[in-house]
Amino acid sequence: MVLPQSLLAWTGHLMFNALLMSWIIFSHATWHKGHTLAQTVFTCIYLMRMERTSSHAVLNSFCRTLRATCNAVISVVSTARTHEEEDLFTMSFGLPLRDEQDDKCLSILNSVEETISRQLRACKAQALSKKKTLEDLESLQDKPDQEEDYCRALLGRLRFRKHFYHVVMCMRKPHGRGLELARKHVASCLNELSLMLKSREFLKSQSNIMLQDDENCTTASGCQPVGFDVSLNSRLLSPTPPRAVKVLSWSNAIRYFEKLLHDLDVICALSLDPVLENALHFIVQFQKSVPDLVPRAFLQTLLVQDGKLYGQNLFSDVISRALSLPDIIGDKEFQMNEFVVQLSQLVINLLKILCTNTAWQRRKLGKSLQDWSTISIQLELALKREFGETRNVLHHENMCMRVSKQLLIWTQEHAYWVASRFLTLGFELDLYSPGEYCMVYWYMYVVFTKLIEKMQSRVLASNETSRRKGKKKRDHSKDSARDMTFSSSCLLLQCYVLLSEGLSMMLAVLRNESRSFQLPSIFNTEQERFMQHFDLLQKARVPEHISYYSFKESSSWAGITDLVKYNFFKEIQKITPSLRGSFASEPEKLVELRRIEQVAEHNRIALNIINQVGPGDPSLRVSFEFTHHPHFAVAIVKRS
Repeated sequence: MVLPQSLLAWTGHLMFNALLMSWIIFSHATWHKGHTLAQTVFTCIYLMRMERTSSHAVLNSFCRTLRATCNAVISVVSTARTHEEEDLFTMSFGLPLRDEQDDKCLSILNSVEETISRQLRACKAQALSKKKTLEDLESLQDKPDQEEDYCRALLGRLRFRKHFYHVVMCMRKPHGRGLELARKHVASCLNELSLMLKSREFLKSQSNIMLQDDENCTTASGCQPVGFDVSLNSRLLSPTPPRAVKVLSWSNAIRYFEKLLHDLDVICALSLDPVLENALHFIVQFQKSVPDLVPRAFLQTLLVQDGKLYGQNLFSDVISRALSLPDIIGDKEFQMNEFVVQLSQLVINLLKILCTNTAWQRRKLGKSLQDWSTISIQLELALKREFGETRNVLHHENMCMRVSKQLLIWTQEHAYWVASRFLTLGFELDLYSPGEYCMVYWYMYVVFTKLIEKMQSRVLASNETSRRKGKKKRDHSKDSARDMTFSSSCLLLQCYVLLSEGLSMMLAVLRNESRSFQLPSIFNTEQERFMQHFDLLQKARVPEHISYYSFKESSSWAGITDLVKYNFFKEIQKITPSLRGSFASEPEKLVELRRIEQVAEHNRIALNIINQVGPGDPSLRVSFEFTHHPHFAVAIVKRS
């Protein structure tokens, strides 16, 4: 491809460069949203033959830095294998993605930045003195009186590209060594974005065209940039999709980069603490902001590097810490244990699954439950084979038996954690209809109850091991802090248990006494719906001895009298005040606690109204909304 000389002649104009950089930034954002490189970033004709722009330093340095950034992002996404969600994201279609001179892109960009910075300083000095400086000011474009504003607009775009490149490269460093520096560059990127926004009014005033609607403008000024063709590669590259992609608008692209940088900043702030529960909690909280593909890929590559947590800690060591067995850490026999090796791989897979998008995450979590269940059964059989029925008698236990017991309990606990995540994600994906809420909340109640049981069993086994080892006094203070954290976590889970049981019983009462929230059986029966939602949990036997008939038996006897007598929502209000002090330093959990309180309070009031009116009253209308919590509904009671 030969670039027309008329296009190359434009590259010396600052207005042109500002337009060009705006378009490239927004096509870059469009690529991140899941479209192909060929239809977004590489619709710029200047990226196709970079050597043709070598005499134009601003354009050449900007494009080379952009290309190096794209190549680095593709590498991260490919390493994380999250590109399976968007198969087109990493495809290059034979485009020139890498060049030897790209490694020097920053040095060229820094030189260009310094040149424009000097020009800007000279403009400021001239403005202050209100006369020309000793050296006549040579304008970089054809409007000398607008030179300062043009330089500001151009510098903002150049510096944003430079700092974003640094963010990507720093976050790629192994063992999280570049996270602190990456945060500084994230802050610089956000600052440059704000400067770009400030320059918009000036660029608009210089465009001399009727401005389009903000949602359709792809540059700050509203002008169409020279050197772009949205259908360029559809004609040149046969494998590319035939339809052109609509590039994100100026406002949408700015919002995208602001959110992207915020998500990357959250990742950079992650404490590299080798505690698995903390890592799982962080991912779940991070996913609540619905991050896009790129930040999730960066998070996964940070968590799992060379088969280690953060590239530093063997997962066998992470498991032994979770079991509170410090004397086992580093023990080669423990690390090579076949169950520990399998569990380490399961944990790695779990971390990777949690970094995928919500739909993929739920599907893969359901399938992984079978693996957790299988290894749990194998552990239990091995325990019986090695130690027989004496495994339940503490005074007969040796260290090997205690480790095997704790490993089994830990495995079962995480199987129930995966099951709880699988169930709650169904609400985020709108997979449940109101007529199915009763069975879903009943299943959640059973799973949360089992999860608490396993957590308590694990802590009891850990305390027994500590007692037998005869820990030193200073270790007991650490145990006390850990036990307090455990107690708070159990109480929070108990709130979930009460909410799930209360909602399940409320819905069962409405089904039994007013015939509302009944599933229509036109296409499939309630039992078939039950299996459709919980088949993966049933196959994994999580929990055991739970079936559709168990649900029918427990829900059929539900009545308003018992529901009012055992007011689960009122019980929650007794628990939450004691948790406020425990979560004082954890704002996210305080927010969650407030949501739980709101759901409990609204449902308590709704229950009282239903009791006073009578659930069988034909004028009573009850609906459920997720206004306060994404997983726990609030009953809205009205009378017709």
